[in-house]
Amino acid sequence: MSADHPHLVTVVGIGAGGWSELSRTGHDTLRSTGVIMGSSRQLALLPPSVPAQRVLLPSPLLPTLGELVEEHAAAGLAVLASGDPMFHGIGVTLVRLLGPDRVRVIAHPSSAALAAARMGWPLATTEVLSLVTADPATVRRALNPGRRLLVLSRDASTPATVAGLVAAAGFGSATITVLSQLGGPSEQVVTGTAGSWEHAPGDPLNVIAIDCGPDGPATSVVPGLADSAYETDGQLTKREVRAVTLSVLAPVPGALLWDVGAGSGSIGIEWMRTHPSCRAIAIESSAPRAATIATNAAMLGVPALQLITGRAPEALDGLPTPDAIFIGGGLTRDGVLDACLTALRPGGRLVANAVTVESEAALAAAHAELGGELIRLSVSRGSPVGNFTGWRTMMPVTIWSVTR
Repeated sequence: MSADHPHLVTVVGIGAGGWSELSRTGHDTLRSTGVIMGSSRQLALLPPSVPAQRVLLPSPLLPTLGELVEEHAAAGLAVLASGDPMFHGIGVTLVRLLGPDRVRVIAHPSSAALAAARMGWPLATTEVLSLVTADPATVRRALNPGRRLLVLSRDASTPATVAGLVAAAGFGSATITVLSQLGGPSEQVVTGTAGSWEHAPGDPLNVIAIDCGPDGPATSVVPGLADSAYETDGQLTKREVRAVTLSVLAPVPGALLWDVGAGSGSIGIEWMRTHPSCRAIAIESSAPRAATIATNAAMLGVPALQLITGRAPEALDGLPTPDAIFIGGGLTRDGVLDACLTALRPGGRLVANAVTVESEAALAAAHAELGGELIRLSVSRGSPVGNFTGWRTMMPVTIWSVTR
């Protein structure tokens, strides 16, 4: 424990069942501490016999949380968390803020664990999404025939919003179950289908269980979605080239991509679809195309894709350091390639595609100077020729990749 910050903060998970469901360790901790922080709902679960001073958590949370913790830590501070503090909970925030040496966590079953138990679903194979802070369109990424999802709601209106999104994505027959106040005396369960959801908003503390069922469109989880999955004005990296380009970019969980000259946004979108923790920033100079990218990102379940409307290299200033960069447009513009190579973290990967003689020349020069790998990709698609089928060849694409 740091000499500068000697006071331990204990985070106690508590469910809708309240005080009676806490462990003996939780009881002893809350009875012996000087100050307890929590939401008004959480603090109301404590009996009068707990002598600690009650302090409401701030809203919004982050701007003043650190100051509030330091103000009360010396008196002995416990913070209440809904369910498991380290599962999308305030325990994660406090560890990030104070460091793991200053935070002790007393866990409680998460709302997802309770929901899986009520539904009889194996939690290990059920995807869990949180919409507490995320855009509801995030649900679209996980929809596929046969899939089961648990969604942590932001508030009482979330179930109706999610049902509408699920139905609009082609899963109108999906079964939606809303489980409220799990584990508490007011626990409630309501069920319906996405396409005919008519339940009024209920308790804000709820989890949504989605059983997609056998019907609905299947969407691949690997790069190379059909071109028809995107709205585009023609500036789209075609399916076969996109699949190869992403394989060369080699996304890994948590990595950040810059998609420079993003066009319709397909590279950044499919980078983010490979894993929920993957992040991407799309840089696009055309405002109408940037709007199209936002639409595509939401439709394909990655609304967190960050958009920068501007022209590289100027638009790259101040962006967080990327793990990988894709240059799909602007390759021949002065300073773009140099700025991208400079911005890339050590060990990071840059991939650039070229279809014109001028952009190919830029890649050839870069390869001669920096090495890396060159690939020339030519794709032919079968198309009608009268009553027969012939090959229609797309423009060949040169792909250069280099590791910094």
